[in-house]
Amino acid sequence: QVQLVESGGGLVQPGGSLKLSCEASGGAFSLNVMGWYRQAPGNQRELVAYINSASFPTYADSVKGRFTISRDNAKNTVYLQMNSLKPEDTAVYYCNVPDYYSAYDGKLHSYWGQGTQVTVSS
Repeated sequence: QVQLVESGGGLVQPGGSLKLSCEASGGAFSLNVMGWYRQAPGNQRELVAYINSASFPTYADSVKGRFTISRDNAKNTVYLQMNSLKPEDTAVYYCNVPDYYSAYDGKLHSYWGQGTQVTVSS
């Protein structure tokens, strides 16, 4: 069973930094795109960043220049380094593997972690 477990969230002051981790288990993910989404109360879940198998990152405009996504395939882990945090970054952050192939049913599945809370407040 594929599982994604996020960690590293917490309370930070504006301008501060946090580093989120997402540990994946139950499969091999080196060829998969992995990403981070976030959802604030009353808002839809939005894409924050994703990284492909070549470790090429893509960022939402709202976080570009402040966040860095990276991955360590040996650890099946994707990271999100968040710098210069703003109150509007407050959200639950979710790790996502959008198109993991299941040999069991021959279909692609999207997997999500349980989320980790990031609160940016003074």
